[in-house]
Amino acid sequence: MFLAYWVDDLPPFLGPHWGNFGIRYYGLSYVLGFVVGAWLLMRYARAGRSQLPADKVTDFMVALVLGVMLGGRIGSFLFYHPEQLLHDPLSFFRVWEGGMASHGGMIGVAVAVAWYSRASKIRFLHLADLVCSVAPAGLLFGRIANFINGELWGKHTRVPWAVIFPKSEEPSMPVRLMFPRHPSQLYEAALEGALLLAYLQWRFWRSDTVAMRPGRLCGEFLLGYAFARIFCEVFREPDVGVDLILGLSRGTFYSLFMIVAGLVLILWPSRPLDKAAR
Repeated sequence: MFLAYWVDDLPPFLGPHWGNFGIRYYGLSYVLGFVVGAWLLMRYARAGRSQLPADKVTDFMVALVLGVMLGGRIGSFLFYHPEQLLHDPLSFFRVWEGGMASHGGMIGVAVAVAWYSRASKIRFLHLADLVCSVAPAGLLFGRIANFINGELWGKHTRVPWAVIFPKSEEPSMPVRLMFPRHPSQLYEAALEGALLLAYLQWRFWRSDTVAMRPGRLCGEFLLGYAFARIFCEVFREPDVGVDLILGLSRGTFYSLFMIVAGLVLILWPSRPLDKAAR
């Protein structure tokens, strides 16, 4: 019935694999995100627009990697499946089964930035601006990997660019009977990733916001991500077995707190960076 639509049956591995072991696109997306982030942080330092020295970028990235991985993993269970952690604690370590929450990852990054700020004596809001200006690169690659994996699909639709996701239906259902859905992963990749990255890079390089108003760029990221996520949630199918909160999807509900945090950072009268460190 719906064979005119493209079927997302792409393999989750890049090249050969052995059981659950191999190069997964999802894992590769994290690597690419961190590599692009590190490259941009190096460019900032060499251009004299960052208090983070180029020779300290690697140390900072290690802290960020730990923050993203632990925060994203813990957040996935606490925000979406807390009962699973109670009934099957070992599932936390079965990373090949998936399970990362972007909101949890951001909290983990905030903790990592706070720790590194204290250890390096670099202002927290400045480091937060640096991280937020590169974070959409990881979101871009991650959402593309979600699409390749055929997960986090959208709601039913008949738009010309709709996609059939076999994993969204019962395994026994013939593909010809499956309903096409919004490729909501690509909507998020475009808005949360590509568009937000372009905007933040433009703000970073074409204004003195980072030097004169530390924290504002981070606030703009939080607002941009929250509004993009809320918009995309309109097209995204709620996670199976995850209840709504006040009639809102979990992604929308948690994004409301990001809007509040973003507004606080934008309105907060932070002092400029020291001239010697600009």
